[in-house]
Amino acid sequence: MKIKIKELDKCLSSIEVFEKLKEEGAIFLDSSKKDEKLSKYSFIGLNIIEKFEVRGETSYINDDKIAEKNPFEELEKRIKIHKIDIKSDIPLIGGYIGYISYDTGRILEKIIDKSTQDIDIPNMRFYLYENIVVFDHLNEKMFITAIGENENRIDKSLIDLEEKIFKSIKLENYKSTKESIEFKSNFTKESYIETVKKMRDYIREGDIYIANMTQRYISNCNKDGFSIYKNLRSINGAPFSTYVNYGDFEIISSSPERFIQVKEGLVHTRPIKGTRPRGKNKEEDDFYRNELINSEKDKSELLMIVDLERNDLSKVCEKGSVNVTELFKIEEYETVFHLVSTIEGRLKEGVSSVRCIQECFPGGSITGAPKIRAMEVIEELEGLKRNLYTGSIGYFDLRGNSDFNIVIRTIVKKDDIAYFGVGGGVTYESLEEDEYYETLQKAKALMEALR
Repeated sequence: MKIKIKELDKCLSSIEVFEKLKEEGAIFLDSSKKDEKLSKYSFIGLNIIEKFEVRGETSYINDDKIAEKNPFEELEKRIKIHKIDIKSDIPLIGGYIGYISYDTGRILEKIIDKSTQDIDIPNMRFYLYENIVVFDHLNEKMFITAIGENENRIDKSLIDLEEKIFKSIKLENYKSTKESIEFKSNFTKESYIETVKKMRDYIREGDIYIANMTQRYISNCNKDGFSIYKNLRSINGAPFSTYVNYGDFEIISSSPERFIQVKEGLVHTRPIKGTRPRGKNKEEDDFYRNELINSEKDKSELLMIVDLERNDLSKVCEKGSVNVTELFKIEEYETVFHLVSTIEGRLKEGVSSVRCIQECFPGGSITGAPKIRAMEVIEELEGLKRNLYTGSIGYFDLRGNSDFNIVIRTIVKKDDIAYFGVGGGVTYESLEEDEYYETLQKAKALMEALR
């Protein structure tokens, strides 16, 4: 596969450029919370060359069935076919961008079906895009790329894309009027508390140490999906945000959490455990920040997940290379504080970024520990399949880089219905009512964006 990269004369607003270029299937990986480490780049994928999709356990290329084998192995074959070899510091210049649902991990781990499937979307969907628009926020630079087999086609593609980017068009004026919307959960307060008690019973009996418990909200929604995304972006900007309209459904995501990044063989994962609301003033902010950093329960939760993630990375990284580089760091978002850690390692020779994601998926912060038993408890108690929620959205660059989030703070909009999950980690020290109210705090920004 051939590729060309062009730096543009001006760096424009990423959200405004996407608004100009958006079309069915175009995807926006948006670092909307400015952070030097986490939010250096945003990307737009345009003009689909190839579609890779997994429905149930069957993989498809451009709607043609190819296999009922491991979907990660099939996707890795596609990446090798289209491999590019070019030096660039930009982590994504051409590749497959898309998502992996939580239920992909459930199927691969052979977790017995006990919950109900209520959203009909593929378990995996990745598109290979002809063009990537790159926004280097740190250096205020903007690039466009094109891949293909024909140089004349590549050149024309770059010319056409640059013209579209700088073409003066009137952007849509979305109304920001608030609507009265009813949100329904698959749990009442009482049933959620009762389910958390059952999780604590499993912990007391020694089955698990920690598990992530989720409730699912739905609401009728005839609002434009991109306007919802813009609302969410302004309410709760995050470094791993996404918007895409696939035609059959839309993803509206404002995730603060990185699952795994692979760049030139180095691996990073950043689990989040522990949440407090933002205060109405500095005094309240300081109170909640200090409460979180001094919470033994939250630090204990995060430490268990750090150990789990270290173990997962050890399966794919060189011996002795896995280290915790940040522990118990407080991060501020518009509506909440989070407690975060960072674990790093170096991939073993011959281990690809696809294999790394496969071995570590799904993320430990949204399952629990031990991971497989926690997933079995989740399947038994939550009642509904998670689908995209707590899966991952991101990219596989054709040179071997990758970067994926954890799908939290995310809305799936399908057939004028909005779905979103909210949850939290449960340990034996958990207070059931506190766990319930933590989910409401996490739902706040999503509900506000939908109104």
